Amino acid sequence: MVVIRLARSGAKKRPFFNMVVTDSRNRRDGRFVERVGFYNPKAAANEKGLSIDTERVAYWQSQGAQMSPTAARLVKQQATKAAA
Repeated sequence: MVVIRLARSGAKKRPFFNMVVTDSRNRRDGRFVERVGFYNPKAAANEKGLSIDTERVAYWQSQGAQMSPTAARLVKQQATKAAA
């Protein structure tokens, strides 16, 4: 099954997450099909903390990809920011 989830990168105590499309059998930080965005929970005020290509996410969902709960929350958060 294809899933959209977060892959952790960054340094110790300084997380950075890539939102990726991958096979569910791959490791969390392993091989992926496509990177569709990023999330930086420790972003400074002048840095961009969340960026998601919603068109690509919609495409992958139309192809049957399932979203992790955290990825779904972040996509919803991105949509409310764009609407406001």
